[in-house]
Amino acid sequence: MSDQVYLRVDALRKSYGSGGARLEVLKGVSVEVERGEVCVLFGPSGSGKSTFLNLLGGLEPADSGSIAVAGQDICQLSGRQLVEYRRRELGFIFQFYNLVPDLTVRENIEVCRQLSKNPLPVDELLHSLGLWDHRGKFPNQISGGQQQRCSIGRALVKNPGLLLCDEPTGALDYKTSKEILELMEEVNRKFGCTMVIVTHNDAIRHMSHHILRLRDGELVEDERNEHLVPASELEW
Repeated sequence: MSDQVYLRVDALRKSYGSGGARLEVLKGVSVEVERGEVCVLFGPSGSGKSTFLNLLGGLEPADSGSIAVAGQDICQLSGRQLVEYRRRELGFIFQFYNLVPDLTVRENIEVCRQLSKNPLPVDELLHSLGLWDHRGKFPNQISGGQQQRCSIGRALVKNPGLLLCDEPTGALDYKTSKEILELMEEVNRKFGCTMVIVTHNDAIRHMSHHILRLRDGELVEDERNEHLVPASELEW
């Protein structure tokens, strides 16, 4: 694997069920993502997007194929090794935040800091995310956009190489969505983490380095974007 290729997926297959009820969700997907890229993944419901993200995160086993992250094939790891992989290499950002309601903004971020051997400074993140003035508040005391900022901080504090983002703006209004996309753009530029973003928002393709599209479990688009548009200029 070259130094530039951070994520390499080769002939990845995944199915559910058996016999006549067997459903093949991923049908031999292969792709390479370079270190530091923002990679966006599109596709209709049922195309395999969420399954693909789960496999990258080591949350489900593949039927066959390989997933090499920073040169390590995670399909060959034991359960304990997968836990260590998720701790060391991954950050997750979800559509519905998944914050701990009884912890403050700062505490939600600090919980994940303890999982990393090389974490980022919490105070620096709180300032970068615009959360410093809200650091002592609980999730139900802040807006949806601020909660998503907190969830991004929780993912980032581990200093991960790979951020997996599942519809990160799906629960937000237009204005807040743009603010979150601008923030993610800044996060990518400042911290250099590789991002894989699953979304239905086609405008995000214009701010992304790499564009993927799944249809019926097959990769039907795999392109790199040579003309990036700043997140602040996106419209949809």
